[in-house]
Amino acid sequence: MTNAPLFALAAYVAGATPSAYWIGRFLYGKDLRTLGSCNLGATNALRVLGWQAAVPVVVLDIFKGFAPVWWFPGLDDRTAVWWTVIYGAAAIVGHVFSFWVRFRGGKGVATSAGVLAAVAPVAAIAGAVAWVVALAVTRTVSLASIVAASTVGVAGLFLPGLGVWGKVFFGFIAVFVVWAHRSNIRRVLAGEEPRIDANFGRDGAVE
Repeated sequence: MTNAPLFALAAYVAGATPSAYWIGRFLYGKDLRTLGSCNLGATNALRVLGWQAAVPVVVLDIFKGFAPVWWFPGLDDRTAVWWTVIYGAAAIVGHVFSFWVRFRGGKGVATSAGVLAAVAPVAAIAGAVAWVVALAVTRTVSLASIVAASTVGVAGLFLPGLGVWGKVFFGFIAVFVVWAHRSNIRRVLAGEEPRIDANFGRDGAVE
């Protein structure tokens, strides 16, 4: 009998590891759920705690997406390709809805990047380049993340060797990340979304 369902649960638990919350709480004595954007992601860690906290947060968030997709398929030789897709999806959903912190979390961008790095490094690089370019143009982290997710979704349509499940998975990542930024989209349309500038991290604006 395949162990894939247990690995899927383990992928969710890995994704649910609240890196930003634990680093903020135990190293800085601050609860990021109540500060800045109240979001448990690297951007809010940067805003509230500085780059010294944001760097390990983003590294851990990437790793907890990468590890299940990279390692779990090799631990069960009966695992079908679509289980790999489920491992990645479980890790991303775990990050956004972490059981450790009452099903709160981040927006899933870094964890999705980790999943993509394991599944399709070319798509991960394309998303990263799109994120950097969009951030340079808009100076808005949320818009950069939405552009990166959309780029990944489009890349999934053209990359060879993905198959149907791979294309569906890329579409899932794009749609899920954009959905997680729905409040940001409303603020962008209202002209209220904060931008990276000299006041970023000091004015308590939400992201």
